[in-house]
Amino acid sequence: MGPNNQAVGTFQVWDYVVFACLFVVSSGIGVFFAIKERKKASSREFLVGGRQMSCGPVALSLTASFMSAVTVIGAPADVYRFGASYVIFGFAYTLMVIITAELFLPVFYRSGITSTYEYLELRFCKPVRIAATLIYMAQTIVYTGVVVYAPALALNQVTQFNLWGAIFATGIVCTFYCTMGGLKAVVWSDAFQMVVMLAGFLIVLIQGSNRNGGISTAWSIAEAGGRLNVFDFDPNPLRRHTFWTVTFGGMFTWLGIYGVNQSTIQRCISCKTENHARWALYLNLLGLLVILFCAVVSGLIMYALYANCDPWTAGYVSAPDQLMPYFVLDILGNFPGLPGLFVACAFSGTLSTVAASINALATVTYEDFVSQFWRDLSNKKAIWISKALCVVFGVACTSMAVAASHMGAVVQAALSIHGMCGGPMLGLFSLGILFPFTNSKGAAGGLLLGTALSFWVGVGAFIHPAPDSITRPLPLSTQNCSVLNVTAALTTQTPLVTSISPASDRSVLVESWYSMSYLYYSTVGFLGTMIGGLLITLLTGPTKPQEVKPWLIQPVCDLFCFCSEKYRRMFWCGVNHEEEKEQGLHGVDLGTDLGSTCKEHPDTDKSDTDKSLKKQNDEILNEAYINASFIPDTKF
Repeated sequence: MGPNNQAVGTFQVWDYVVFACLFVVSSGIGVFFAIKERKKASSREFLVGGRQMSCGPVALSLTASFMSAVTVIGAPADVYRFGASYVIFGFAYTLMVIITAELFLPVFYRSGITSTYEYLELRFCKPVRIAATLIYMAQTIVYTGVVVYAPALALNQVTQFNLWGAIFATGIVCTFYCTMGGLKAVVWSDAFQMVVMLAGFLIVLIQGSNRNGGISTAWSIAEAGGRLNVFDFDPNPLRRHTFWTVTFGGMFTWLGIYGVNQSTIQRCISCKTENHARWALYLNLLGLLVILFCAVVSGLIMYALYANCDPWTAGYVSAPDQLMPYFVLDILGNFPGLPGLFVACAFSGTLSTVAASINALATVTYEDFVSQFWRDLSNKKAIWISKALCVVFGVACTSMAVAASHMGAVVQAALSIHGMCGGPMLGLFSLGILFPFTNSKGAAGGLLLGTALSFWVGVGAFIHPAPDSITRPLPLSTQNCSVLNVTAALTTQTPLVTSISPASDRSVLVESWYSMSYLYYSTVGFLGTMIGGLLITLLTGPTKPQEVKPWLIQPVCDLFCFCSEKYRRMFWCGVNHEEEKEQGLHGVDLGTDLGSTCKEHPDTDKSDTDKSLKKQNDEILNEAYINASFIPDTKF
């Protein structure tokens, strides 16, 4: 099967109409919320939706934001080249969501914070908060550049869709509806875009199966080509995708994206209750698994169609990331409007990711910098500054797309960026939440060490890419098609990188450290931050128990109901804690009601200037936790 020439369909008028509808509807949602919420003018309403969102739209928004065009275009191409082992990410997603929902979310939600990095000042000190905020901002702007540029380039080179027109349209539309409608516009636009993504994938799966003679035929061809060898239990950390690298390396990578990322936590804390936030995460897991399944099956169907005529090796496309657009035009080119729907599917992921990034960047900048320097801003000024920040970061993220052309394959580049920055951040928050005795010196030193290690391995791997003997791409065939360009057929088998070290010059460092699977970059940063932070804390002296507010920590023993009081006291390191999670002062559920008390003051603080309310919250919670102890003769 497969084409025997380069020709595929091209974009027609109806394709452009369908694609344009995506931008029109997304912009319309921004205008709708700008009009609907015009009487609720406050920065809190604009940035976190007044903390009145329900779990359904938030769940769809979370899925759409991180299942971007990187997944729609890059994941099927990854399956096409390396096989269906990509499906193991399902295990990583599951572990990640459980840990986020049960460990990180309760702490962030009950703290009443707006910026995730505000937690770091409450737990450690302001310099740690500022350093983490700056790292997050750099990470998000660079990642967003990849998300905008890579799919636009792939679509441009296959469909002749205007590259810079697509990039600037994405930036302008996202900036517009973020600025107009705030977080509510972002969430509901994401929900709409998630529906478009599913529709695009569904059409590709149906028509692709028909072209292959049915899903069973495609499955048989994929199996014959070695694409269904999913489970590889080789423990070698240099292997790109094995069960261990994807499950555990992927878990740490995605924990850095979900567990402590402002974009995710901001939408979770916008929910009306902690249970709504938790359900949003679990419903989001279902969405992640559905999109993952669609991407993997699309890759297998694409391989089945081109098993004997690989468009990449034959020179029909110049990069693996162009395979999916080429495949779509090949199978849908005779159906006006359907290729446009798939392009809308890809750009739905892009729009949702960019919009979430712009909103999150504006939030952390306002909360971590603007509100710290100007504490007496009126509601009107706060709103205008928040909207201006959306415009600034919209321009920054769009401009960053230019530099993204040097970052190689879409999936690996995107996850590498998240891994190098997300791992140290995950380690930093874990130090604060899991270890009550960690001090600010340990947090700062651990963050520095973890960041240095993860960038060392990540940048080194970019300069000295691992050879095919380690990455192990599966064989591709061109026996049923004419190779258009012999040179292209030879060079396209190598990932797009800036420099390749000759085999004879590859040192032990290059062969081992730099050849590590890109999914372990986050793990390296996480472990470096954790180990460095704990060692520095032990050398400089632990934090005094009375200086740690109990709702800012959640030792891992709290996740297990079988832990005795003896072990709970040990893990809490002398910090006051309640004996039972479900009971509290006068029978009140501390896990919910006191958490709500902690977050209610920021919601009702319409001027965003009365900082004394936070101090009052701390005093109320401290007293409640002390009174909630059911062991009066215990000394902490």
